[in-house]
Amino acid sequence: MVDEYVRRHDGVITLEQARDAGLSRRAVHRRVQSGRWRRCGRGVYFVDDRPFTDEARIRAAVWGYGRLAVASGLTAAWWHGLTRFAPKVAEVTVPRDSHGRRHDGTRVRRRDLPGVDVVEVNGLRVTALPLTVVEAAAQRGGGAKLMDNALQRCVDLDSLWRTHLRNRGRTGAPRSRRLLQAASDGARSEAERLLHKLLREAGITGWKANHPVGGYRVDVGFPQQRVAIEVDGFAYHSGADAFQIDRLRQNDIILARWQVLRFTWLDLTEYPERVVRLIRAAISAR
Repeated sequence: MVDEYVRRHDGVITLEQARDAGLSRRAVHRRVQSGRWRRCGRGVYFVDDRPFTDEARIRAAVWGYGRLAVASGLTAAWWHGLTRFAPKVAEVTVPRDSHGRRHDGTRVRRRDLPGVDVVEVNGLRVTALPLTVVEAAAQRGGGAKLMDNALQRCVDLDSLWRTHLRNRGRTGAPRSRRLLQAASDGARSEAERLLHKLLREAGITGWKANHPVGGYRVDVGFPQQRVAIEVDGFAYHSGADAFQIDRLRQNDIILARWQVLRFTWLDLTEYPERVVRLIRAAISAR
């Protein structure tokens, strides 16, 4: 029973779980003394006959704070499969009245989570997907890219807004609100404002906002160089009809002998240096 348990839980087991499986405290101690089990924290052990994976590290970190602990932030995002790499420091949320010292390799947040915002995934308590997205997107290493990908794959904007409003006092809430506003109907206008700000800060001149080209108005036009820049909101807004209309519009602008560059809100927020570099290259080559 113990072997099956540790196999399903990345080689990690707690003292309470071991005792539920029929081992005495002394039997657990003998395993630690013999080197078969490695102590990861108070009452948390790793069966040292396999690699100590990121899954084992995160599980041990969360279980080390007790039964009510929850993986949160980028740690929860990785556990849900929203990011590729496990964070070096595990973020753990514990109830506000929890006691005890912080463990090495972890960052602790103390707050009481509504039951709807906690789920169990592969035997580990983690924040539910909507809360994970709004929290992780507000952190360094998450950002608009994480929220955009999640909106395309596994959550909807309404659930993110509801979760944000239910947890308004949390760390990073203002940045989450800005990301949600950008992902809402005002995404395109927000992207245009970001583009104008980037151009001004980079000292790029000779452009006009909402410039007429071939029967349309492009978001930013460089009349002398005949370069048009179009900006979009989050990628998930691009349905089939919008995609077709945008391509017809772009083809007409190209036939008017203008070069077209397209950027998303994600490009402007996550890769601003690349956006500026591409614009400089386009206007210098014309």
